[in-house]
Amino acid sequence: MHSGRGSLMRGAFGSLLLAGALLLPAGPSVAFVTVGVSITVAPPALPVYTQPPIPGPGYLWAPGYWAWGPVGYYWVPGTWVLAPQPGLLWTPGYWGWVGGVYVWHAGYWGPRVGFYGGVNYGFGYVGVGYAGGYWERGEFRYNSACNNIGAGVHITNVYNTVVVNNNVTRVSYNGGAGGIQAQATAAELAAGQDHHVPAVAEQMHHEQLASSNPQLQAGVNHGVPPIAATRRVAVFSGAGVNPAHGYNPANTPGNPPVGGPQPKLQHGGGGGGGAPHEPREHHGGHEGQQRY
Repeated sequence: MHSGRGSLMRGAFGSLLLAGALLLPAGPSVAFVTVGVSITVAPPALPVYTQPPIPGPGYLWAPGYWAWGPVGYYWVPGTWVLAPQPGLLWTPGYWGWVGGVYVWHAGYWGPRVGFYGGVNYGFGYVGVGYAGGYWERGEFRYNSACNNIGAGVHITNVYNTVVVNNNVTRVSYNGGAGGIQAQATAAELAAGQDHHVPAVAEQMHHEQLASSNPQLQAGVNHGVPPIAATRRVAVFSGAGVNPAHGYNPANTPGNPPVGGPQPKLQHGGGGGGGAPHEPREHHGGHEGQQRY
């Protein structure tokens, strides 16, 4: 049912560079292929979910994504990750249609946000740049329109810039039939040449846990994962674990426990109930946009 070219990767952060990726034609996209898997099946649409509250200062949101494993696509929940060092921003990975296959372009930490396929991951990652905040004198300033600054979290560097986004698609890949037709800008190409830090060990462990959870397989959850986002990296149960909107345990074999009731879709800024994964667009300042 799921077909690919070459060997299957061990995960989106895996170390296998597949033969299909090695045969890709030269072009701007190839510069972003750091670790690869080439697949002939398009990834599912991005699920809609609520962002859990931030754990504390210095954490940045790493949006969820579909990864590939031996049984096909599985969901890697969005989560808060402590930046490896001040000044670094997260550029999400993305799937791209290149040379007749879907290739995973791995995410990375760097001083600027680079190209991530135009995919609107939400919460500041609206397809271009990042609307969620910026570093200033070693501290991160958070846009509360994109980040859930929950009650009980002591973060003083907060501002609010309304973000409106007309890019309301939930498409999770770039190029090909039905894909997002965005191309890297000159600034994004330059950011791709910066010194990058790969996903930290906690992020890799987070994905490995997702790959071993049958409930996160697209063939089981039908694109509505029971664990869509987590407050703590690699913690998939308890408080701060949110399912995708529309998730019904009765429709998922095994009825896995998830933290809290099914959240309602919200409109507006953050708060104790979770920042909305909703379409918005940035107006001025240091920010960008947000969605889902």
